[in-house]
Amino acid sequence: MLETSPLAVPFPEMPDIDGVTLRLAHARYKDWDRADLTFVALEEGTHVAGVFTRNICCSTEVEMGREQIKQGQARGLIVNAGNANAFTGARGREAVEAIMAQVSDYLECPKERVFVSSTGVIGVPLPKDRAEAGVRSILTASPCSWRDAAQAITTTDTFPKGATASAIVDGRSITLSAIAKGSGMIAPDMATMLGYIFTDAAIAPAFLQQLLSDANSGSFNCITVDSDTSTSDTVLLFATGKAGNAPLTSYDDPGADAFASALKQVCEDLAHQIVRDGEGASKFIAVQVSGAVDNASARQIGLAIANSPLVKTAIAGEDANWGRVVMAVGKAGQPADRDQLAIRFGNQWVAREGRAIDDYDEALATAHLKQPEVEIGVDIGLGDGRATVWTCDLTHGYISINADYRS
Repeated sequence: MLETSPLAVPFPEMPDIDGVTLRLAHARYKDWDRADLTFVALEEGTHVAGVFTRNICCSTEVEMGREQIKQGQARGLIVNAGNANAFTGARGREAVEAIMAQVSDYLECPKERVFVSSTGVIGVPLPKDRAEAGVRSILTASPCSWRDAAQAITTTDTFPKGATASAIVDGRSITLSAIAKGSGMIAPDMATMLGYIFTDAAIAPAFLQQLLSDANSGSFNCITVDSDTSTSDTVLLFATGKAGNAPLTSYDDPGADAFASALKQVCEDLAHQIVRDGEGASKFIAVQVSGAVDNASARQIGLAIANSPLVKTAIAGEDANWGRVVMAVGKAGQPADRDQLAIRFGNQWVAREGRAIDDYDEALATAHLKQPEVEIGVDIGLGDGRATVWTCDLTHGYISINADYRS
């Protein structure tokens, strides 16, 4: 059992979402005594949007999900933990199709409206017999809590992750409740590990997709733990429409901005929790880049800094080695000018215009790095582009967890 991350946050009180029912079961995809199968039943009329990994070696679940999402409708979700079912060929696909058929028969809906996700070890086919037995037991299981569902989808996570928000849309109060998992193999490319967001708002499918893509770009796609993009990354947003508001169709509709803000809040909250649970992490790091030629360039520079093993180990050792930040900016492949660059740790500027600041007090910078939450600021000095990327430090704990991952 992994020790809980020192950066963990408590699981929030999360309201139920009308039209959403959660259930758990023990499929025993690994040698453990815990729930590892999650079923979410969604009432008729639920719309869905999704973002998926662009990893070329993706799982069957991702491959099928990309096609399913185009029809915009959902009735069920099954999440398997302990087995990624990626790189498993026809056997893996057969297991997913069997799961979809079982659930669709139970819900009396087209199988394309049943979404499946799997997470865990790559290269091991999902055992079809265990999958079918697990689904049989879960379809009639008692409803469970958000916390229990969040715990069941985890693998190397040390704490369950949940977030909630609300907004006023068309004069009605709407709610969002969401869960996610992720700790290692985090460098999202469209999504991050597994994340599921549920709302009772009524939203047209095309606009729901736009809302999720926009929220994803500034949250899940701005975090990194280890620069590795998973084969299974998936984020799905389900809207049951039970709140009774006039369906949102564009940002011009009243309440659309309020919903978008609430969705962004939920996505950012979950993304931060994933970084806080980074394997072996002891520091939560915000990399703030300004002065880039545009926002996209700022994000790329931020990721270059956040993904640098030298930067991450320096933060782990509480060493204010700003030269490593200079290196990371220089390797990002983005416009930068060494002699206009400025760098800070917390509020302490340490370098400007191509050299160390004359009265730079390294003790102040080091004091900041001793805190559990660290801020690195970089001003490129070329334009108005800005972005924030979140990461964690790199410690011996990361090596220990991943060296023993299949044991």
